[in-house]
Amino acid sequence: MEISGGRVPVHYVAHGTGRPVVVLHGAGVDHRETEACFEPVFEGAAGLRRIYPDLPGMGRTAAPDTLRGADDVLDTLLAFADEVTNGVPFLLVGHSAGAYYAQAMAARRAAQVAGLALVCPLVPGVRDVPEHRAVVGSGELGDDVFRSYFVIQTPEMLDRYERYVAPAAALVDEAALERIGERWALTPDHAPDHAPGHVSAYAGPTVVVAGRLDSTVGYAAAVGLLDQHPHATLAVVDDAGHALPHEQPDLLRALLAEWLVRAER
Repeated sequence: MEISGGRVPVHYVAHGTGRPVVVLHGAGVDHRETEACFEPVFEGAAGLRRIYPDLPGMGRTAAPDTLRGADDVLDTLLAFADEVTNGVPFLLVGHSAGAYYAQAMAARRAAQVAGLALVCPLVPGVRDVPEHRAVVGSGELGDDVFRSYFVIQTPEMLDRYERYVAPAAALVDEAALERIGERWALTPDHAPDHAPGHVSAYAGPTVVVAGRLDSTVGYAAAVGLLDQHPHATLAVVDDAGHALPHEQPDLLRALLAEWLVRAER
């Protein structure tokens, strides 16, 4: 399906009925990864309409030349959320770069966002990023991208990578992502009351989940998000990297189940 995100048609898939849950994927993939990881998380939770868009320049959502940086992507996602939720308060989930945009969306639409979940979030000022290492597996399985993404390198994880992550590479508009990446930090107009790149506080029910072995964005900056989210639960998960939603599905399901209870309350 497609729906307007301002001037950009945004492709998405949706499942179920009820309160909208908008789930944003990270860079270089498309909705298939978040769909594969988060549908089992929401399994059994009645009354939720799960919405998985392709972010601009990935999947089947184009990134026209009018999108020059993160501010433009954020405006597109805000317009998409306004349209697809039809003004109904919604839950917002983001993984990696999707979590960066989700933070800003929650700050800009605080009255509409009923709850915020940030998984392996990209945060400006990334620091203390650990060296990548496998905790399960010989380090010889799969290709270089798989081995640099997963710390649990088993045939099961390789199958997930080959089914839900790798196929998106052929659909990535590399030129568009490079163009947007040159202005990846949100400006103060889009992140009010903070330095460039940072986002405002969101006071609603929040959960932040980080991988202790995340060699892409680390976990230390995610811990710092507690200062901006006064009603946040924080979990730093051992034996998990940036592919935490694949590697620790049971723990992620438990953390988000508790978050859903708080959001409904």
